[in-house]
Amino acid sequence: MTRTSASPIHVLVTGVGAIIGQGIVRSLRASSHSVKIIGLDRSARPPGPEWCDVFIQKPTCDERSDEYLDFWQNLIRKENIDLVLPGLEVDMLFLDEQRAVFEKEHDACVLALNHSALIALTGDKWLMHLFLVDHGISAIPTVIDAGWDGALATLGAAPILLKPRQGNGSRGIVRLHDREDFVYWSRKTEDPWMLQRIVGSEAEEYTVGSFGLGDGRAVAPIIMRRRLSGAGNTQQAEVVDHPLLQERVTAFNTLLKPIGPTNYQFRVQDDEAYLLEVNPRFSSSNSLRTGFGYNEAQMAVEYFVLNRLPQEPDVRPGVGWRYSEDYIVYDRDPV
Repeated sequence: MTRTSASPIHVLVTGVGAIIGQGIVRSLRASSHSVKIIGLDRSARPPGPEWCDVFIQKPTCDERSDEYLDFWQNLIRKENIDLVLPGLEVDMLFLDEQRAVFEKEHDACVLALNHSALIALTGDKWLMHLFLVDHGISAIPTVIDAGWDGALATLGAAPILLKPRQGNGSRGIVRLHDREDFVYWSRKTEDPWMLQRIVGSEAEEYTVGSFGLGDGRAVAPIIMRRRLSGAGNTQQAEVVDHPLLQERVTAFNTLLKPIGPTNYQFRVQDDEAYLLEVNPRFSSSNSLRTGFGYNEAQMAVEYFVLNRLPQEPDVRPGVGWRYSEDYIVYDRDPV
């Protein structure tokens, strides 16, 4: 089916049962474009699926199988998908791995993906650390394959952090106070890990949203001082002016040349900005950014589907909070 200018843009959003996907859906609803939202998730439980125009449940098959790839191809054809916005890291990685297949067989469907090289680099925090060091960028002191004494000799006195090399947010990060902590957690943590000095404080932690144009240019970023929830997602965000972070993000965009939604996370200490991680995709704070006027989902529609540069957003200053509310579905109507 050929989409006319009057027909809605068919947008597939993955992970609508989780906070990032739900934020993308809300941002699409707040955009100025006519969209039909097709939601995808393992679970059909509301509220996420209820907010979409169409909901598709993922199959139970192995996501590395041909069956799963066939499911995706049939879904794109059946729903005439124009744009795919991954809301889960696992979906981003799958789409990146199958990028050539989708580009060959579904040329009318655009995957909102960053560069494969950037996805690979940022997927391993140790590789990202080495990248920063190689380019002369101030990096948080970090070691791997070091015992407790060796770590303290390089990183300084405890406490220090044990971090999984893969993953995002605060998941799996443990504060080590002594050798006993180190022995316990280094044995308990199955995935590759690294040890890192603690820099700055929770009061000086920032999340920065940037929409890259693929050539080093980007839409002006939105900088927010944040406080985290217990799950490692942004719980409170305050829009701030921060010339140092503005400068750092501009430099990173020039160096990394991201394309589409890209999230930088920093801590600031002694007038230096230390990069915590880069998420080359939508982040959990995307709906908060939309509330302040920085709608990355709308930018993605304009850039990837309409083939035009997103307009510079009019960001409003303020503070935003996340809170829980009840969503109730009754089994039957009242008598």
